[in-house]
Amino acid sequence: MRKYLLVGVPGSGKSTHTAMLTRDLDLVRISAGDILRWHVGHHTKIGARVRQAMAAGRLVDESLVEGVMRERLEQHDWNHGFVLDGFPRNQRQAEFFLERYDLDAVICLDVPDAQARDRALSRRMCGDCGLDYNLIGGRPRCEGVCDSCGSHLETREDDTPEVLTARIEDHRESIAALLDRLRRKAPVFVVDASRDPETVQEEIRTLLGLPSHRFGRQQGGDQP
Repeated sequence: MRKYLLVGVPGSGKSTHTAMLTRDLDLVRISAGDILRWHVGHHTKIGARVRQAMAAGRLVDESLVEGVMRERLEQHDWNHGFVLDGFPRNQRQAEFFLERYDLDAVICLDVPDAQARDRALSRRMCGDCGLDYNLIGGRPRCEGVCDSCGSHLETREDDTPEVLTARIEDHRESIAALLDRLRRKAPVFVVDASRDPETVQEEIRTLLGLPSHRFGRQQGGDQP
């Protein structure tokens, strides 16, 4: 069983590289952001609290995030392992997680703030199936339409310049302390994520001792 965590500021490529790893290695993606957006889209009580925080440019309450992540992890549908995307994001959440689970490795995706902001502002998401796109390096075949289900693509509600600046600054303040805590439990690798996704993914695979992503594509594991 493999259990990995990807850490990085918004726009660093966590979703992209999580998708590559889970698709090729039969791992389960567990994303705090995906879960919270599901609640927003389905107008739950949790979703209302999330929407309030996003509108104010604040991070979602720690207790709320811990609650939804505990519920998700307890489903135990990750027989071959998981890749965590966006959780834990600070020391408190790390303590909460490490009391219950362990990790094989942590990948920190490092990217300059300006590039992270540009990437994040170019993100688009399918409102139905949740598939992510990026207008810089991962455009849909038809402008504004999901390749998978044909639904309309949307901009994330929290992807505004003001909110992203605040989120990136908050992540920068917490990441160093988070990595120090995680190093006591698992190897931590810092990867230059400013390069193209294929190059970054290959370095991640090398560091983790995993099969090449290019080999997976040759075997039909990744569609052009």
